Amino acid sequence: MEKAGDRLTWIKDLVKSEERMEETGVVDMSIGFDNDRILTHETLTFLQNLKNEMIDSSNAFNELKSSPLGRIKIYGIAKTQADFMLFRNGYKMIFSMKSPGAISIRFNFLGPNQYMPSAIPNNNQGASQLMEEHLIIAKRGPFKEMQWTFNEEKVDFAAMVRYHITLFVRESAK
Repeated sequence: MEKAGDRLTWIKDLVKSEERMEETGVVDMSIGFDNDRILTHETLTFLQNLKNEMIDSSNAFNELKSSPLGRIKIYGIAKTQADFMLFRNGYKMIFSMKSPGAISIRFNFLGPNQYMPSAIPNNNQGASQLMEEHLIIAKRGPFKEMQWTFNEEKVDFAAMVRYHITLFVRESAK
């Protein structure tokens, strides 16, 4: 999921911090750990990777569909460079950065009936109900790496994409 340029970002930050230290004589003990900037960058990167996977999955769905009706469309949203939504038959699923380290997934229907039944993952009652906002939250791992979670459990990226595409197609079918 990580691009080659992204792999070098932290090294570039280390070099810049060391150069500042050499120029000013002030030692920065937080070299390489600008948490706010890193968290924002990691959130946008995760959201962009999610968008790319949703585009690939939607394109495959659309290509395999025999009819042009009911194809999935993907639109960017102006809030950040990575926010986007899936759109089909008046339904939209919105993926957005709620805050650094938090990604929101919401399902809306644009039509006369605002009721949309769907199962919520980890719903122990097994009852069909309206989909609540899904929050994908970043947690720090033992070596300060980002681990993305849903309901306190580590997210499997491919399973999350498959789940949301399947839910979207099932619920937006006419």
